[in-house]
Amino acid sequence: MSEPAKPLSAQLSVSDFELFNVPVQFSQAREQLDTRWKDLQREAHPDKFASQGTAAQRVAMQWSVRINEAYQRLKDPMRRAAYLCELGGAPIQAENNTAMPAAFLMQQMEWREAMDDATDVAALDALHDDVQQAHKTALQQCAQLIDTAHDLPAAAQQVRGLMFIAKFLRDIEFRIDNLDAS
Repeated sequence: MSEPAKPLSAQLSVSDFELFNVPVQFSQAREQLDTRWKDLQREAHPDKFASQGTAAQRVAMQWSVRINEAYQRLKDPMRRAAYLCELGGAPIQAENNTAMPAAFLMQQMEWREAMDDATDVAALDALHDDVQQAHKTALQQCAQLIDTAHDLPAAAQQVRGLMFIAKFLRDIEFRIDNLDAS
């Protein structure tokens, strides 16, 4: 059983996991995050502080922003994995650490070629399905590396790979949209 939630005034410097009163781990129940987000939003809603003046409403608004930021980070598996790595001392550093294993880079090149060669939506949909499956597998590997192996440096590299895969999925979707529009 988890501890009761701290009052908002005591939560300024807590982690997102503490704020949401959930275990510090990759695996999370989305329903629990959603319920806690709603509860926190009700607790911090600026209208609730209307009788206490504008300063109290401003603080409540800041808390509302903090709660929303934490919720966005915790509900997104890739962002949650990156956050856990950073909390554990293995920052992602995606902007200056793009080194990836050769097999991963070869897979990226094959996907790019397949996208470049695709002439219809069906081919792009098939590629999207393949890349989506790779994304799902990479998330499962993140869960294993973080929650079971506690290997945060390896998880950080996995997250960097997930970032590449997520971007490529968006590229495919953009290409599909362009083919649909023409």
